[in-house]
Amino acid sequence: MKTSTMMTSAMPSAPVGKAWEEVSASFDRFCLAAGIETLGAMMEADAEVACGPRHSRSEDRRGHRWGRAQGKIGFHAGKVVIERPRVRGLNGKELPLASWEQAVDEDWLGQWAMNLMLINVSTRKFRRAVRLPEGDVPAPAGSGVSKSAASRHFVALSAARMQEWMASDLSKLDLLVIQIDGIHMDEDLILVAAIGVDANGDKHPLGLMEGATENAATVQALIDNLVERGLDPAVPRLFIIDGAKALSKAIRRTFGGAAAIQRCQVHKARNIMERLPKSLHASVRRVLRQAWELDDADKAEKLIRNLAQRLERDWSGVSGSILEGIDEILTVTRLGLPKELRRSLACTNIIENVMGTVRRVCRNVKRWRSASMAMRWTAAAMQEATKGFRRLKAHKQLPTLRAALEAHRNKNSPHGVIARQADAA
Repeated sequence: MKTSTMMTSAMPSAPVGKAWEEVSASFDRFCLAAGIETLGAMMEADAEVACGPRHSRSEDRRGHRWGRAQGKIGFHAGKVVIERPRVRGLNGKELPLASWEQAVDEDWLGQWAMNLMLINVSTRKFRRAVRLPEGDVPAPAGSGVSKSAASRHFVALSAARMQEWMASDLSKLDLLVIQIDGIHMDEDLILVAAIGVDANGDKHPLGLMEGATENAATVQALIDNLVERGLDPAVPRLFIIDGAKALSKAIRRTFGGAAAIQRCQVHKARNIMERLPKSLHASVRRVLRQAWELDDADKAEKLIRNLAQRLERDWSGVSGSILEGIDEILTVTRLGLPKELRRSLACTNIIENVMGTVRRVCRNVKRWRSASMAMRWTAAAMQEATKGFRRLKAHKQLPTLRAALEAHRNKNSPHGVIARQADAA
């Protein structure tokens, strides 16, 4: 059998080899000790830069040594106590050590708590998740790996990230598509979220707003927040919603009565099927699919109206539901978009996938104590969902969408309406 040369070349020679054998029995502790020693050397170097060599009296020194103190620093397996030198400035005030400040600011323990909770590790299992079961790295009281400490880390970091995200500038995003949908967190709590697609097909979480119901006021508050952060209402865009009237009302109030709104065809078909007996599912689904695939919006509308007419006698309520919002159901067809692009933009699958990530991340939460808690968790989950984002499948056809939206705006502008009236006269 061939012997590996990599292992033999990596082994130090004696007497270091014996020490290596002892260290390899507890590599976790070795890494911790090596890191602490390295940080200690860096802090001593920082102190020498500020004070000069020991026992020296150089004129360019900024301070003098002032003993040593113990401090705690977080790493992936909890907080550890490190002894650090103290430096007093010539004015009597403490001088910070750059290496110590940088090590503390990284907050490894907080980032680990955030990451583990996003992948559904409960706070009770946080200590076990960050430390090896058979490792000998100690975990004394105050090491920051208890369930309450993990919760505090998550609250602080998620709140900071949400605040930064909700204040981010949107003016530089060339958004062509905005999807808006709500997710019920509790009986009296719903969050409305927005996802945007830019001209390159990249997806961006845009904002989040809380409310008791998915009413026009909640949606309007979300849209107002987006506009305040730089979303230009004058730019034509395609809005994709699940069919709630409150969404359409708020969108048209801000972006104009002629805003291009597409209702989700998947939601529409699902709502129709849930109200019909199974014996009619196949035939109704076939007609709807045929209508969605047609390139001619007038023919598609005729198919849907014929379907509603056939169901009128026995299922009058369902017939009315089919015709409700028929203009918004066929928006992508009326815009003349290619079939591949229509399939990507005729439903709210993008934001539904994000909401699926939100449900997965939040499944360990037993009770929502407040709306701000739900906002923090949902914002963190939406940012977690971005790690799996892919470009829109038909992103190469997005220039067609931009041209269609421009034509739609010109057609429905006051000048375009007057011109069409003049031609008709």
